[in-house]
Amino acid sequence: MRLRVLTLNVQNETGDPRRTALLRREIRRLRPDLLALQEVRHPDQLARLLDGAGLHATHQVSLIGEPPPALAEYGGTVVATRRPHRVAEVRENRTGAHWWTVAVTVGPGVLFVVPTTPWQPAAADARVAQAADVCALLDRHRKATAVVAGDLNAEPDSAEVRALTGDGLVDAWAAAGTGPGHTWTAGNPLAAAEMSRLSLGTGHRRIDYVFAGPAGRVTVAAARLVADRPVGGVWLSDHAGVLADLAVREPPGTRP
Repeated sequence: MRLRVLTLNVQNETGDPRRTALLRREIRRLRPDLLALQEVRHPDQLARLLDGAGLHATHQVSLIGEPPPALAEYGGTVVATRRPHRVAEVRENRTGAHWWTVAVTVGPGVLFVVPTTPWQPAAADARVAQAADVCALLDRHRKATAVVAGDLNAEPDSAEVRALTGDGLVDAWAAAGTGPGHTWTAGNPLAAAEMSRLSLGTGHRRIDYVFAGPAGRVTVAAARLVADRPVGGVWLSDHAGVLADLAVREPPGTRP
């Protein structure tokens, strides 16, 4: 079985009004089977982003009840799949730094997990706790092939990312990407402006990921960045996205 996975933080509708239409065109062109989008406003921007893409979508606001205040400002997370999906678990923490995770099943053998992590540098402990919670969730669904994707707000050597790779997941970029894979970089003027606004300094960071596992069942055929350069003079987002093509060996007794 082949799976194309895309994660992309679309930076809601900030700035150039042409961005949403250009992002929609990119999503249609790439034709992901599994799509994780962050900072999407509901319902209008979501409808415009996925119009004509042939995807089934679930937005964060439909899963966690009363949203935290930042959700209205920044927008929430979307899980979208080419085949219909079923929500398997929703995990949330509102004590201290807010985080939440959704897991959906796609067909009989794939679990798609999308964590929404706190961005603040001081929230590393919360991200570590969320990573541990994701690992426990994966243990509960150990028979499934797992794909975890999203903007994790943490770099590859962080404890939170190492917790996921230590749980048997393959980092698609590390397996098949070329170069450093920076997804949030001061070379992108939209990212540079956010770094300045949030007093985060400047730099080049790999903080968006696609993971898949278990390792013996999944091969990463290719991984590349998308939306990492302007289109017609328009930067599509402050983040680059990660696109991964996976080859999945089906567990005995399952059919897609």
